[in-house]
Amino acid sequence: MRASQLQLLEHFAVHRPLLFRKRLRVDPDIFDRILNQISDHTVFQNRSNNPQLPIAIQLAIFLNRVGHYGNAISPEYVAEWAGVSVGTVFNCTHRVMVALLDQHDTFIRFPDAVDAERSKAYCEERTCPIWRNGYLAVDGSAVNLFEKPGFHGQDFYDRKSNYSLNCQVNISYLFHFL
Repeated sequence: MRASQLQLLEHFAVHRPLLFRKRLRVDPDIFDRILNQISDHTVFQNRSNNPQLPIAIQLAIFLNRVGHYGNAISPEYVAEWAGVSVGTVFNCTHRVMVALLDQHDTFIRFPDAVDAERSKAYCEERTCPIWRNGYLAVDGSAVNLFEKPGFHGQDFYDRKSNYSLNCQVNISYLFHFL
């Protein structure tokens, strides 16, 4: 038996936004922005006699699936949560991913000249001068993980009692030498 929990999302968005965020990993207003951004995409147009689910439901299924991992990410679990078939979970995931990837340049872009110069000055002031052009760098900050990883989980436990990964990237500095 399948009993969809999707209808609870509308209530959570208004009255319990923390639960909305727990299910979809975004705030309700961010969900609406993403929905508005992808709603006109051709991947959601259907010429079949079998209509697609509303785009909001497809996005909710996608966000629930990509916002969890381990046992909670299985298509069977998501299908049970949404009250749909496993095939529908795959189809929704595929469609939303296509729509988001087509919006890459809208969501991700390099800073303009003013922001780049401001970032370079900040980088030079806070680090060593040679890193001035490393304004697209990530400083090695810990990126928290949702839960303990299944493989070698103890290795990801940090000094702040979280499971996390550290990263160090310096894109501009790398391009300087290429």
